[in-house]
Amino acid sequence: MDRGRKVSFRHLFRLTDRTGLLEHAHKLLPRRKEGYTADDNARALWAALAWSRELPDGELRNALLERAEIYLAFLEWVSLPDGRFHNNVTYDGRPEEESPSDDLHGRVLWALAWAERSFPQRPHRKLATELLEHALGPVRRGEIRALRGMAYTLAALAYRGIRSTEERRAFDEMLAEFRAAFAAHAREGWTWFEPRLTYSNALLPWGLLAAYEVTGDREIRDIALAALDFLIRTTTDARRGIVRPVGNRGWGEPGKIARFDQQPVDVWKLAMATEKAYALTRNPLYRETFARAAAWFTGANDLGVPLVDEEEGAAYDGLTPTGPNENAGAEATLSYLMTAYYAVRMAALTGRHFILTPQGESVFFAELEQAGRRAL
Repeated sequence: MDRGRKVSFRHLFRLTDRTGLLEHAHKLLPRRKEGYTADDNARALWAALAWSRELPDGELRNALLERAEIYLAFLEWVSLPDGRFHNNVTYDGRPEEESPSDDLHGRVLWALAWAERSFPQRPHRKLATELLEHALGPVRRGEIRALRGMAYTLAALAYRGIRSTEERRAFDEMLAEFRAAFAAHAREGWTWFEPRLTYSNALLPWGLLAAYEVTGDREIRDIALAALDFLIRTTTDARRGIVRPVGNRGWGEPGKIARFDQQPVDVWKLAMATEKAYALTRNPLYRETFARAAAWFTGANDLGVPLVDEEEGAAYDGLTPTGPNENAGAEATLSYLMTAYYAVRMAALTGRHFILTPQGESVFFAELEQAGRRAL
């Protein structure tokens, strides 16, 4: 049997020091003067724990769990008295001036929800729960208003279970906000929650589908799928069989969608949303779109160039009109690693038999030729 596709964690480990995950890289080397963010450490906590669940016991799984400890400790370090989190921290440990971010808050909630369930060590799970309960304060007070922050928060509450009347009220109010946003902006030819398409767009239907899983609310499901279908139509070149995420040089609005720069995080979010939509509906559109999203990293994109260094497990920061931005920062690298993780989940959903074989800082993902073999 061929060892199959390789997923390396070498670059993730390179960007991680004793404090946390560094935000930026100059080519493949950490750019220390840019410091750290809670955003990236939350993403990394989720990624390390998600992959550790899939891997057999051994050196690579242990290495990921050791990094997960660092990322959790970073989030504890930047936790604030009001339940929020400070995002930007310099390399020498000084918090940078900033305003509170709902997007960051929801992202951390989601990572902590994973941490309280996934760490092997009970003390780590307990710390994650304490941080999560503290961070739910702003949610219970109705302070999370941005749609992307609400999408992550809905998913976190659905994942861990709603545990109080205050959480139920906040959950229902966030769903009402999504309904209102869709009603205000959706029209023929623009089935979306906002007047523009910007960043991490697929996160919005993904969060609603996560909420649907625990509520059974068919209206929310229908809104989520209508929005996701619109996003797929808008960001897919069906003739070429590629996805084209909305570029950040102008974003997207009716009649005008920016082509560049394309960001790996948008492709990852599309993979997340289509995996969940396929799990709920078995509609082949979502399976096909997922495959196109995964292939974007390896060259099925507008310029036909790879956006990853497979040996290093590094992903480039974006696709520009002239080629890749070859700096391989934390967000891009995690987007690639998590899209690969979702490829493992999609393989299981589609009934394919596969095996994950760790070797050094990498894992090889290969389908088995013989049906009936146990999938790891």
